[in-house]
Parts: sequence; structure tokens; C-alpha cells
Amino acid sequence: MIINTKRLTLRPLGVKDLKSVHAYAGDSENCKYMLFLPNETEEKTLEFLMRAEKQWNSENPAYYEFAIEFEGKHIGAISLWLLEDGETGELGWVIHKDFWGRGIVTEAATAMIEFAGTLNLKKLIAQCDCRNIGSAKVMEKIGMVLLDDTGVRTYEKNGESAKELTYGIEI
Repeated sequence: MIINTKRLTLRPLGVKDLKSVHAYAGDSENCKYMLFLPNETEEKTLEFLMRAEKQWNSENPAYYEFAIEFEGKHIGAISLWLLEDGETGELGWVIHKDFWGRGIVTEAATAMIEFAGTLNLKKLIAQCDCRNIGSAKVMEKIGMVLLDDTGVRTYEKNGESAKELTYGIEI
């Protein structure tokens, strides 16, 4: 499955993307607000990519991990997790810090809303650390509204906790 937007190509993420994924997923500044990142080793990144590729090859994927390509270069990923209710999906994304602030994630997330509709989902949610202003702005730009600002997220890597924001949109 390939999705093309005005500037981007979204395609299945897989093991062939190891070097480019590890460039952003292994960078602590890039992953400051990511719950399960950074990956300390390429082996950890490879394990993740193998799981993502397995989902793409599954008859009924539990989630979809798309590579984000900009100007022919793989610079990030956007995911859609299917929640157990069968009507809700959860969006998540990460892009290399060299590409922040260019509207790339907003464009990719808009395409994911359309893709979610083809899966007959009725609602999408996304979450972020309250300090992650960039992700919160993306959620608002794609039409999501703040549903909850009382959550707490705890970072696996360092045990730090922060307020978590949950946004949602009906589709």
C-alpha cells in the first residue's frame, strides 16, 4: 500500500529502512517525548522493523507503520494502531529533527485520516506529552480536539513522568 500526497510518499516501513529509521529513532533529542525511544542499538531498531513488516504481511494487521518519504528520502514514520473496539484508531508519528516545522507530519496525518476512513474507523485519537508543543499543534491543525488533559505518561527509559494530552477526531 502506497499513499501519495502533494509532497510525500507514505509506504510500508520495513527492515530495508534500518539505517534511516535508526537515524531518528536512535537520537535522544529527536525522541525526547517518545515513550519507547530512543533505541540504543540498531538491533533494537531492527526488532521493531521486523514487527512492523510482520504486521504488513498479516491478513488482519493490528497496526500499520508507514515510512514518510520527502523529496525521495525516508525521514520519518507515521502509524495507525487499530484499537479493540473496532471503530477507533490511534495515530503516532516521528520524523527526523532536520525536518521539523515544515508541515510534513500535518500532511502525513491528514492522509492517515483518509486511510482510516477506508478501514471503516469512526474515530481517531492521538496522545502527546504536554511539553511537546509541535505534536499538539499538528493534532489541532488536522482537526483533532483536546479530549483529556489529565493523563500521565511515564517514560520507560528514564522513569520520568509528565502530563499526557489526548486528542480525538470523529471521521
